Amino acid sequence: MSHLSYEESKKRVRYGLVLLAVVTLIEVAISLFGKGHIISGVHGNVIVLATCGLLIAGLSLYKAYFIVYEFMHMKYEVKGLAMSVLLPTLLLIWAIIAFFQEGNAWKNRREDVQKRNSQPITPAQEGSLLSPDTYQMDWKG
Repeated sequence: MSHLSYEESKKRVRYGLVLLAVVTLIEVAISLFGKGHIISGVHGNVIVLATCGLLIAGLSLYKAYFIVYEFMHMKYEVKGLAMSVLLPTLLLIWAIIAFFQEGNAWKNRREDVQKRNSQPITPAQEGSLLSPDTYQMDWKG
């Protein structure tokens, strides 16, 4: 932004603040609509909740993009430096998604372990761990 004068820089900052405020107000309105505070009876609809969630996620990603590119001056940097910042961020997002998926798998396995632990334990048969209907070959060696 060194090519801009002081007054032009102030205008860009004001524009950015107004844009972020408007997008935030839109997000709040969508959230209130999705939870049924604006129109009652809407909060139970799964399609409305999913649509509101996607809209809020998209607007939040747009705000993050705008902040990084305008206020953190990434749009004025060379492409290599911008990619060295943005690619690890994408890996961080991937890691968060992977950790949520792994945590859900652990939760499901925990329920299986609790079911197995609640079953009564039967004593082992003497002599062999194989069930009686298992075929055994006699070894003569």
